[in-house]
Amino acid sequence: MLAQQGIGVVYGGGRIGMMGAVAEAALAAGGSVIGIIPEVLMRKEVAFEGLTELRVVRSMHERKADDGDESDGFLALPGGFGTFEEFCEILTWAQLGIHANPCGLLNVAGYYDPLLAMFDRRWQKVSYGRATARS
Repeated sequence: MLAQQGIGVVYGGGRIGMMGAVAEAALAAGGSVIGIIPEVLMRKEVAFEGLTELRVVRSMHERKADDGDESDGFLALPGGFGTFEEFCEILTWAQLGIHANPCGLLNVAGYYDPLLAMFDRRWQKVSYGRATARS
């Protein structure tokens, strides 16, 4: 579906997990997939060697910076602490004006409902104007 719309995938570069499945499906549909993986995770994860491009970088900080530079938007699928941390960081970058790209959560079966409730509570108490929790 992404490939049919001309939307490429930029992600952490692993072959395992949900994002590995997304990368594989995008490639099978003829899409472009860029994986950016830090050296330390090359040793711990199974890197996806068949990507359009696989970049090995020195650190997570470098990976996140490259992700930000390569991406026109950010979508977090259901995941764990790393997903939460990366989504909150990219959302913070938007709030600070570092980028103006859309940020979203794929809320499968209400997975992100508790996080969205926390965001809503926060936005009810303080508003910074430009950025909104649900826009």
